[in-house]
Amino acid sequence: MEIILKEDILGLGYKNDIVNVKSGYGRNYLIPTGKGIIASESAKKVLAENLRQQAHKLAALKLEAEKKAEALKDVSLEISAKVSAKGVTYGSVNVSSVVDALKAKGIDVDRKIITMKDIKTVGEYVATVHFHKEVVVEIPVTVFAENASKPAAAPAKEAPKAEVVEESAE
Repeated sequence: MEIILKEDILGLGYKNDIVNVKSGYGRNYLIPTGKGIIASESAKKVLAENLRQQAHKLAALKLEAEKKAEALKDVSLEISAKVSAKGVTYGSVNVSSVVDALKAKGIDVDRKIITMKDIKTVGEYVATVHFHKEVVVEIPVTVFAENASKPAAAPAKEAPKAEVVEESAE
């Protein structure tokens, strides 16, 4: 079943995309909730005309998304978590943890546009932020044990000082 999306749906497509979905998903979820309409010939013609008229608005949206992406270009996150002796976290580091870490740095991002797997061990991972269908930013996320020093190339004596400075800044 072909559907024209009326809003961005992570994992499926972006607004005004024509996607193929299973009939039940389209009839029982997308259409009743207003997230999509059936892609008939007349609906496709209307969509094409609307896109032609809104081309400059779409360019402005992409430009705005690129500005937001530029703010996140050099950002890397370090998140502390309670960890067992085997290096497994108690609970998990997830999207909301990343959003909180970004807010601590003064960057406000909607959690719905971030994708990543739940992190259950110490290490380095990547969170993906989808600002626009053509503008995607990957943020490196390092998870370390709360009671251990931060992962860094600096000597062990300097790491606790950096930790104290960041805590006082928060």
